[in-house]
Amino acid sequence: MANSPRFIEFIRDELAPLGCITVRNMFGGAAVYCDGQVFALITDDVLHFKIDAETRPHYELEGCTPFSYATKDGEHHLTSYWRAPERLLDETSDLVAWAGAAIAAAHRAAKAKRQVKSKSKSQAKTAAKRKPKTSSKT
Repeated sequence: MANSPRFIEFIRDELAPLGCITVRNMFGGAAVYCDGQVFALITDDVLHFKIDAETRPHYELEGCTPFSYATKDGEHHLTSYWRAPERLLDETSDLVAWAGAAIAAAHRAAKAKRQVKSKSKSQAKTAAKRKPKTSSKT
């Protein structure tokens, strides 16, 4: 089953107070962006938000589960995105609050990724500058 245009439009409209909300189709589902940062996935009209260690306990308390999809080798779980509680679709203020937390989690993840990448580049440059030691025997 695919995402319905009505559901996509509903999500876009409800989350508009957060910034420029765009939705792009991908792999049979859709990615939801706020000001260019992906923070949610939609598959079969089910919304999944980006989570991290800070937000995960809220999803666990609501009984939510990680995003999963079927592969030829079985089911695969993407633990950085969890299903949003269904009640949020009827409670706009809560939906916006949870989406805001997902956007914050996405920004934290992007920042951490940049820091790791920067550290790796720095270490590579340092290693390249080192010259191998050669022993000189006279």
